[in-house]
Amino acid sequence: MGLFSKLRAALKKTKEGVAQKMRRLFLKNKLGDEFYDELEEILISADVSVRTAEAVVDEVRGEAIGNRVKDESFVTDLLKDILEETLNEAPVPEIEYPCVMMFVGVNGVGKTTTIGKIANYFVRDKKSVTVAAADTFRAAAIDQLNVWADRAKVRIVKHEEGSDPSAVVFDAVSSARAKNTDVLLIDTAGRLHVKDNLMNELKKMDRVVAREYPEAKFYKFLVLDATTGQNAYAQAKVFQEAVSLDGIVLTKLDGTAKGGFVFSLCGELKIPVVFAGVGEGIDDIERFDATEFVEGFF
Repeated sequence: MGLFSKLRAALKKTKEGVAQKMRRLFLKNKLGDEFYDELEEILISADVSVRTAEAVVDEVRGEAIGNRVKDESFVTDLLKDILEETLNEAPVPEIEYPCVMMFVGVNGVGKTTTIGKIANYFVRDKKSVTVAAADTFRAAAIDQLNVWADRAKVRIVKHEEGSDPSAVVFDAVSSARAKNTDVLLIDTAGRLHVKDNLMNELKKMDRVVAREYPEAKFYKFLVLDATTGQNAYAQAKVFQEAVSLDGIVLTKLDGTAKGGFVFSLCGELKIPVVFAGVGEGIDDIERFDATEFVEGFF
């Protein structure tokens, strides 16, 4: 299976739902107010936010009327173009080295597994990688990251369960600098985005990296479970305020029929999607591609 076909394949459930509704819409309605109202409802049913759906449909309507077009393929292609432009409103950052990537998110989104896959991704790209087990809240998290580090054949920096996460980050940064490591990946404890004390802990780790490793490029990525739907928007907004996010990593994309919230993240919050999990295997992580996502959506 090719590089981008995995991303399209992961969107199978979303595509089946949206494509079926689009076919019914074109069979039932000519282009007019009722058509555009239903098109907006289709987007919202796929978890595109109301605000983004309205903006996209208004643009489709304006272009179609301006070109006096009533052709189904033209309208579909136009919709795809506008959705792709929406995704590209949040440019994906270029990865520069050496770099530190800190992964944040709520409980249960798959941060530790994702870090293992991304470690393997960079190893395949011939980069040296270290992972930091700064989720010291759960012993299982340290053990789990250790397993993934072994699988990806990368170094791990860890302390005992209950240790200060910022101390783990400090040691990991010191080690990465000393060994001229290309990529340092930091796992953090899952946290409810309403807990101020946990957010303050994240801010502390953020400051440690910025202070101790200023020459490294520092990326902060929010890991989101794609099956969460529109609640992902609320999570992203709060984490963005806490640590100023550089991007999103989507997990479980193959398990959802409602991937539309991604358009709202990029269009409204201006946070790009950087990686997408497209399966269970260690190789099932891809750089996000806006064109392939839109093609997989319809």
